[in-house]
Amino acid sequence: MDRTHDREIVRLAVPAFLALVAEPLFLLVDSAIVGHLGTAQLAGLGVAGAVLQTIVGICVFLAYGTTASVARRLGAGDLRGAVAQGVDGLWLAVIIGVLVTIPCLLAAPTLVRAVGAHGVVVDQGTTYLRIAVLGVTPLLVMLAATGVLRGLQDTRTPLVVAVGGNAINVVLNLLLVYGVGSFDGWGIAGSATGSVIAQALSAATLAGVVVRGARRHRAPLRPDLAGIRQAARAGVALVVRTLTLRAALLVTTYAVTLISRSDQDAQLAAHQIAFTIWTFLAFVLDAIAIAAQALTGRSLGAGDVDGTRSITARMVWWGVVSGVVTGVLLIAASPFIGALFTGDPDVRHLLVPVLVVVAVGQPICGIVFVLDGVLIGAGDGRYLAYGGLVTLAVYAPVVLLLHPSLVAVWLVFSALFMGARLVVVVHRARGNSWLVVGAPA
Repeated sequence: MDRTHDREIVRLAVPAFLALVAEPLFLLVDSAIVGHLGTAQLAGLGVAGAVLQTIVGICVFLAYGTTASVARRLGAGDLRGAVAQGVDGLWLAVIIGVLVTIPCLLAAPTLVRAVGAHGVVVDQGTTYLRIAVLGVTPLLVMLAATGVLRGLQDTRTPLVVAVGGNAINVVLNLLLVYGVGSFDGWGIAGSATGSVIAQALSAATLAGVVVRGARRHRAPLRPDLAGIRQAARAGVALVVRTLTLRAALLVTTYAVTLISRSDQDAQLAAHQIAFTIWTFLAFVLDAIAIAAQALTGRSLGAGDVDGTRSITARMVWWGVVSGVVTGVLLIAASPFIGALFTGDPDVRHLLVPVLVVVAVGQPICGIVFVLDGVLIGAGDGRYLAYGGLVTLAVYAPVVLLLHPSLVAVWLVFSALFMGARLVVVVHRARGNSWLVVGAPA
């Protein structure tokens, strides 16, 4: 059975990983192109991007929750109900997108200042945000549609759309920012416009796949208020879980600012590089977690408790192995990674021991991410929300009080925060409360 599980995990996880890596390229491409316009434009893009990433990051439940609910109905043999559940998720994404877009349009200058912008950067950031926020609804629809397809055990279609969307984004940004022929380009406004068009096309493509599936299985396309409310209620717990994770990361960065005023720039620079590496490695492990969401939901929907236990054990094994491999590779590369990001010898010196700490913690991250995905797939978001609040309450005071060095901050993050999350998810997975079988009423 292990080989069967392995094939399913690889089939779902590899395209999911590639799609996860492709998603941040939207902002990276914008940064590379806008950076040649000037420092103020690049800074404006940075602060506006921070606002947009926060909004979309909080709404990631549209993908995770939809994956779990659709996969559960698929496992129960209710394919029509699975697609209908996905359509409800799309409508919820549209509703949230509209409710978010209008206030952001009106309060764009305030939001840009709240992130820390001042002077001419406020004007550039406001210009970008007022246009780019029109892409929030397409981005949320992309999340929901991706969740539907993952629940239906299809991670390849979101990958193809992500790659195509990024290619369109590159072409449109180059044309609209710098112009061509007699068209002089729109500068930073052109970058935002190009991204919105690419996002809208990607969202329309993914939504079109879901709509065709709904018609094929005669699932309703009109808004179902009861289904939308159910999706929203399930999403609340996942929002709380996500907010606790983001709060922990913000607290960690704030703790770094308290270490030393004399070399704060070097400390923060090394921390930012380490955080970038940690985030990239998280994509590897999160891809297995996405497979866990889809397979767990399907297995429980089919009423197969023993099969769910077996799949979970195998995915945990994959998480540990992936964590060990990425950790070993990171230790080997740690003396050289700093040169890719900075020429400052002080930053590179600070970075090496931090990356070793990150590497040692990777097997723990592997187990945590996988079991987090398993419990999301089981619809156990409420437990994860309470667990996240408890973990944050334990971690925040310690990291803020004990911050003698950058390495110490990362040791506390890896050992206490990720260790506490490990205890929370392992404790739950060893019990039976999350093993609720069948499709929801």
